[in-house]
Amino acid sequence: MFSIEHEFDATVITLVDEGETGRAPAEDVVIAAFEECVTLTQADPRTGEPVRITLTTGQLRDLATALDLPEGVYRRQV
Repeated sequence: MFSIEHEFDATVITLVDEGETGRAPAEDVVIAAFEECVTLTQADPRTGEPVRITLTTGQLRDLATALDLPEGVYRRQV
């Protein structure tokens, strides 16, 4: 399950893991897309503290491209 909210300066997507039989659900992941970057935030299950990763728009494009490629090293043409 997920939700999408449009805020003043970002689009916020929250991914909710509903769990599977016999497995505890993972913490929610909050993705905030700003004009210059994207942040992913998830609570550390051991400490409860939020952990944040920031990706530039170039890194995000590389990630999206990498999901459809076989193993290897690549450079995106600009």
